Parts: sequence; C-alpha cells; structure tokens
Amino acid sequence: MDGKTKNLIQDYIKNNEVCLFMKGTPDAPQCGFSMAVSNMLKILEVKYKGVNVLEDQSLREGIKVFSDWPTIPQLYIKNEFVGGCDIVKEMYESGELKKIFEEKNISFKK
Repeated sequence: MDGKTKNLIQDYIKNNEVCLFMKGTPDAPQCGFSMAVSNMLKILEVKYKGVNVLEDQSLREGIKVFSDWPTIPQLYIKNEFVGGCDIVKEMYESGELKKIFEEKNISFKK
C-alpha cells in the first residue's frame, strides 16, 4: 500500500467517530454485507461516515492491508477496528454494539 492511500485511510478513521468502509454509499449500498452493516447503524441512529471503496481500487485493496482483514465492509469506532459484517451483526444482536457506542460517547441522531 502506498503512503497516499495509508494517509487517506488514517484521515477517514481519525476524522470520523464512526467510519464504515463499504461497497457503495449509505444511501445506495452496492453489496448485501455493506447494506446490512449500514442498516444496523441506521437502526441504532448513529451518525457515521460511509467510505465507498468502489471509487478507488487502491483504497479498496489498501483498507484490507491496513486492518489486516480480508473483507469489506469494515467498521471503525473512535479509531478502533471493530470488524466486518458477521462480527458487527453478532454485536448488534447481542446489544454489545449499542453499548460500545454509549461507552465511547458516540452521539445518536436526535
């Protein structure tokens, strides 16, 4: 991964409390897994930044190297990698995801 891509990824993560690297956008996900995670965040009414990895091939490959995680989507909360669709879904269903947002003082939409 080149330095430009690494810096771009770090900027997205640093400047957004909740950042979802996904295929497509929050309003128009381009894959079922991205749609699933996006929908969970919407149901929890969490404000988040959706980053469309389909717009930039180096970003799409770079995020996998950056996190050492092979799949997309990837969720970051307050600079910390949480996981992909299966992990986020499990955390959502157990109530753990909402608890993490509360513990990290992530603001919910009013």
